[in-house]
Amino acid sequence: MRMKFALAPMGVALLLAALSGVAIAVDSDPSPPVSSEHAAGKKAIEARDWNGAIKSLTAAAKRDGRNADIQNLLGYAYRNAGQLDAAFNHYNQALKLDPRHLGAHEYIGEAYLMANNPAKAEEHLAQLKRLCPLACEEYDDLRKKVEQHRARAK
Repeated sequence: MRMKFALAPMGVALLLAALSGVAIAVDSDPSPPVSSEHAAGKKAIEARDWNGAIKSLTAAAKRDGRNADIQNLLGYAYRNAGQLDAAFNHYNQALKLDPRHLGAHEYIGEAYLMANNPAKAEEHLAQLKRLCPLACEEYDDLRKKVEQHRARAK
């Protein structure tokens, strides 16, 4: 019995490239397209317009309630606006949606340092170490902030 299968055009291109030894670029970013509200929220964050970011990202979250990146950015905007309770809510939502979200672990750790709870920050630092055992920017950034917090506490 012969097996039948079909290759999509991209599959054919990849197969031919592999057989001929030619390298081709493929967009491997699996993330969904960013909504206009999400993009506006990112721009507002870059401009340090925390209230504008919160407004845009809240609209984006209503459109896409299962997006951990949006929840993480909302947490970041609320934290920088000085609203830690709301920040914790959004970071926890991001981690509920994606327990391996490196940025959410880093940022919630920073929020715990702001709330003078270094033990909780260190829990997220340990999570980051487990999630990226070789090295990652999120781990390095939070580790430095935890060390700075310890030095100030002495």
